[in-house]
Amino acid sequence: MALFQTIRRTRVIGLLVAGSLSASMALAQGGRPAAAPAPAPQPAPNNLNIPANVTVFGDTDPNLYKATARVNGEVITATDIDQRLALVLISNQAKIGPEERERLRQQILRNLIDETLQIQEAKALELEVKKDEVDQRYNLVAQNFKRTPKQMAEYLNQNGSSERSIKRQIESELAWQRVLGRKVTPFINVSEEEVQSIITRLNASKGTKEYDLGEIFISGTPETLAETTRTASQIMQQLQQSGSFAAYARQYSEATTAGVGGRLGWIRAEQLPPQLAEAAQNMQIGQVAGPIPLPGGVSILLMYDERQVLTANARDAVLSLKQLAISFPAGTTQAQASPIVEKFAIATRNIKGCGPEGGAQQIATETKAEMVDNNELPVRDLPPQLQDMLLGLQVGQVTQPFGSLEDGVRVLVLCGRDDPQVANGPSADRILADLEEERTNRKARSLLRDLRRDAVVDYR
Repeated sequence: MALFQTIRRTRVIGLLVAGSLSASMALAQGGRPAAAPAPAPQPAPNNLNIPANVTVFGDTDPNLYKATARVNGEVITATDIDQRLALVLISNQAKIGPEERERLRQQILRNLIDETLQIQEAKALELEVKKDEVDQRYNLVAQNFKRTPKQMAEYLNQNGSSERSIKRQIESELAWQRVLGRKVTPFINVSEEEVQSIITRLNASKGTKEYDLGEIFISGTPETLAETTRTASQIMQQLQQSGSFAAYARQYSEATTAGVGGRLGWIRAEQLPPQLAEAAQNMQIGQVAGPIPLPGGVSILLMYDERQVLTANARDAVLSLKQLAISFPAGTTQAQASPIVEKFAIATRNIKGCGPEGGAQQIATETKAEMVDNNELPVRDLPPQLQDMLLGLQVGQVTQPFGSLEDGVRVLVLCGRDDPQVANGPSADRILADLEEERTNRKARSLLRDLRRDAVVDYR
């Protein structure tokens, strides 16, 4: 029944599309509809004095579904693109200018074409994606937004998207997993010798660096490399303006890691293509680099963290902290706040520890600061600047003041630190899984290229 409803809806959209396109062509040819037998004029059914014969100027009715592409006969409408664009904006929570928005629409169209091909391939292989599976994944998305499925649907509608847009993306992901499970995964072979070779190299490279990276990979041919690089450069601009790397990776990246926000996980330089390895070795934590030319496209990298192979990492430490924070009334100016912050900084320098004799409570009272304890805070959960600051402190010492007028100004007192144990390195099972994922990723990109090549895509 659900399949029949989908087919019927597509046909209805197709009819609406044909009507709007005919009107557009007529206007383009002469400013009015082409001559044709017309019904007898009828008076307008209201008191607005609208003439019976009218000429419509400008765009066609925006409420009609307009076909943007047909993929092997299946329609992708402008509404599909608009709703997915709204979904991206919701996920990214960043302001996007008109030029970036239009470029994003073009990328979304390409993504929707790929999704359509993935769903079609699953159907051709008789690999069913059940409605219950899609609904279950959608419910998890709603939970992540702290909403019920019904509330999530209302929230999406209010922001110009729809429940259907998310569910289409979920369906394509599930469908593609099944396709890869049929046509790719069974043919990926990793030998015990390969795994053991990596373990041997890990032990030999103890103390060398490895990196926790995110990647956005955009494919391109020699003919399209300039356009691909321009797209990547525009993404870089958005990321440098506080755009969400994970959101852009999910939308733009053509690697299988797109579904997890482009996260590659811990990886050593020798496991990367030479171009990416060179970039990673020169990046700081939190830095974005790119576009980096690669065979078959370009990449953008984000450095989440770095550590030394099989060596304890200070950033794996767990801290006990005491926080003192002062806040400012709305409308407080920088000039008004400066002397208060200076007084707060001088007072907190006198803290000598977290115990009763350390003076933290007394100084909190004197400066009217709020005091909060946190006894199990991983260093990695802190912003990079604070990580470096706290790793340089001894127990009982205090950070410099940090914050803003809006969020308040605070200091942290280091009360204790549980240092990490020496890492044992990834297990053989983990190495095996990573190798299989990398090879599956490569084969998946090749399979999708074949589907694009063989598809009949009619752009409108």
